[in-house]
Parts: sequence; structure tokens; C-alpha cells
Amino acid sequence: MLVILSAGIAPGLALLSYFYLRDQYEYEPILSVFKAFLFGAFLTFPIMFIQHVLTTEHVFQGHVFNAFINIALLEEFFKWFILFFAVYQHEDFNEPYDGIVYGASVSLGFATVENILYLLADGVGTAFGRALLPVSSHALFGVIMGYYLGKAKFSTNKKIKRTLFFSFIVPLLLHGFYDYILLAKTKWIYYMIPFMLFLWWLALKKVKQAHILSKKHHEKNIFKNRNSTIDTIG
Repeated sequence: MLVILSAGIAPGLALLSYFYLRDQYEYEPILSVFKAFLFGAFLTFPIMFIQHVLTTEHVFQGHVFNAFINIALLEEFFKWFILFFAVYQHEDFNEPYDGIVYGASVSLGFATVENILYLLADGVGTAFGRALLPVSSHALFGVIMGYYLGKAKFSTNKKIKRTLFFSFIVPLLLHGFYDYILLAKTKWIYYMIPFMLFLWWLALKKVKQAHILSKKHHEKNIFKNRNSTIDTIG
């Protein structure tokens, strides 16, 4: 059991640490990140229950509906809901890059519990494959979702709604394509490798863009504080 728990937790912890330590200005409070992780972990059970009911009752037929609705829509909607209503307005979310940290936290909370449950069912021999695919893909979906949420929070009013829409629809589509490749099964590895390389490229690109947005945000605050000090002295 200890081996399974270690194998189930380690990939998520490693990925979360990686994106957490990429923050260039101010690390998020560990407690806030842990709470976001727990939110994602608690989501696992209601989501898996709903998915089980939908699958048992044959509500959605075919790989497309199962991939994009039964799996991607349910999982990404609940993660987005938690991020928007429990994290987005929090005072610790004070720069664009923070969206990536909290997005990865919620997604990896979900992925870690899901990973442990699958390892309990399938055995520790599947741990390496699950770390490379399901756990890392969830992390990357969370990074992309968090990037757009961070951008939305510090955007002008005209761009907020559009960016919030992207924060949901982009991870949803990527997640749907990921699961469709797996469900189709026929030579899935030939499609999955380039897809995962693209996903990593896109997520790391969003990390870089978030760093630029955070830099501009901090420079703007410095300029504002400097003007405020001058006005006070004057």
C-alpha cells in the first residue's frame, strides 16, 4: 500500500513543485496551494461517480461524446468552477502567474487521487505510464486554464469575458482530443506522442507568457507606487 501511495503521489508532487518554483516574483503561500490541491482531490469522487452513472446508463454513445462530454467536459468544468469561485477572487492571487500555480494545483489534486485509485485497481506496474500520460496531461490542462484565468484577472474589462471563455474552452478541447486518442485505441501511441509534445510546448509557452504578464504587472505597480509617493511628498 505504501508503495502504491508513493507512486501515486510522487508524479503530481513533482509537477506541482516544478510549476510552483517557476514563479519569478513571489511564491504563493504553501497553505493556499495545498488548499487548492485538496479542492481538486475532493472533486475526484463526485466526478467519477457521475461518470460511472453516465457510462452504466449508456447516456453517451461513441468515442467523441465519451471523450468530449463524459470525460473532458465534466472534469474541466468542475476544475474551472473551483478555480473561478474559490481561488480567482482570493487575495493571494495577486499576479498573472499565480493562475498557473493554482490551476496546476487543482488539476494535480484531481489527477493524484485518480492516479492512486487506478494504481490500486491495476497495480503499481502501470505507475510509469500513468505519470507520463494522465498525470502530466492533467497538470498541463491546469497550467493552460490557469494562464487564461491569470490573464483575465489582470486584463481590461473588454477582454475579461473572452479570456475567461478561453480558460474553459481551450483545456476542454485539448482534454477531449487527448481522451479521444486513447478511446480510439487504433495505433493510439502514434498520435499520442506528438499530441503530448505539442501539449508540453503549449503549456511551457503559456508559462513564458505568464512570466511576461507578471513582469508588466509588477512594473505597473512600481510605477503607480512611485507616483503615489511623489504626490504624497508634493
